Amino acid sequence: MAILIHIPHIAPTKVLYFLLLLLLSPAPPPVLAVNITALLSSFPELSSFASLVSSTISSDLDHRTSLTLLAVPNPNLSSSDILTRGLSSSSLADVFRYHVLLRYLSWSELHQIPPSGLLVTTLYQTTGRATSNYGSVNITFNPSNGVVSIRSPAPYAPSNATVLSLLKTLPYNVTIFTVDSLLVPYNFDLMASETRPPLGLNITKALIDGHNFNVAASMLAASGVVEEFEADERGAGITLFVPTDAAFADLPATVRLQSLPADKKAVVLKFHVLHSYYPLGSLESIVNPVQPTLATEDTGAGRFTLNISRVNGSVAINTGIVQASVTQTVFDQNPVAIFGVSEVLLPGEIFGKNPTENAKPGTTVMPGATPPDISLSPENSPGLDGPPSHLSSPPGFRQDITSGAAIGGGLRLLVLALCCIELYLAL
Repeated sequence: MAILIHIPHIAPTKVLYFLLLLLLSPAPPPVLAVNITALLSSFPELSSFASLVSSTISSDLDHRTSLTLLAVPNPNLSSSDILTRGLSSSSLADVFRYHVLLRYLSWSELHQIPPSGLLVTTLYQTTGRATSNYGSVNITFNPSNGVVSIRSPAPYAPSNATVLSLLKTLPYNVTIFTVDSLLVPYNFDLMASETRPPLGLNITKALIDGHNFNVAASMLAASGVVEEFEADERGAGITLFVPTDAAFADLPATVRLQSLPADKKAVVLKFHVLHSYYPLGSLESIVNPVQPTLATEDTGAGRFTLNISRVNGSVAINTGIVQASVTQTVFDQNPVAIFGVSEVLLPGEIFGKNPTENAKPGTTVMPGATPPDISLSPENSPGLDGPPSHLSSPPGFRQDITSGAAIGGGLRLLVLALCCIELYLAL
């Protein structure tokens, strides 16, 4: 049965006038990102916690989006002996960085965590001072009693906390949960007085200290491109996706990475680097999923691009023939972010349609791979599998586009289309 839609007749001159007004009308203004310390100050029961956050890590939160804060109420905070130990300002700041999870988690997501738990990176991990992955927290959910527990991923870690309640949520941007005690990272020296790492990060050393990136560190040092990466730190910053040693070991025999000519090997390494600083929260809600790499700058627009999206709660990186996921944060301090990834990112421009046909079990190969020299464009790239990307802000900016703006834009296009139809019929 056909459905007829009646469009009332409008004089062509009125249509043209309306179209002109529609095209010239400004888009809804963007909304400033959330000020975490200001948000905390509205809850009297968190006054002590809010004051400590403001005095220690407020500047760290200025450009962060997509995060979860574990806040300790006044009575629980006053009973903690950690604050009575005369901590240095840097050590105290690291304790509170450990309460900032670099991922948005809703109340329902907490209650869907599998029995094995969920490992989440904290702001403390990004300082480079955490041992191994002990700057992360492991979150578990007990379905029998509904208790959500948070502790260090280290076995038998003494410090743990229980989630008390959901205090505030701004979907896909910020969540504040209250917990019953302060958390202390495993192997954390409460009397340490270390300061932030100096600018001009030694990327090779940072990878070696990560204990799981020896192959990548060796390749970067031998190729000479690491000096170029470090020089880019002084500009817009850089984001590196570094394959783990296991990812290199799982490369199929048909991918002879080490036997590539030096120039092509350098291009592959540059293919793993974005010429902008993206913290994890920005990657999870990136506005434009198709991102140029340093290899793009050397070879021309549209080539050697990465498609970044959120898949099953993790950041996924699609090269067109291989899909990898971000497994950990190695280092994250503006202007440098280094993330471990599960696969070597193989560009189709070099390795062709199906270089991984003999891949070992566990290697993620994309079906229907993109042919060489054909890069995914924003129009035909996969959509984000996760929260709407319009809630994120590009790195270095403090503006988020509201959902109302997106909805308003859609309505404007719909009205514009209907008016064009009317104008066509009238003429």
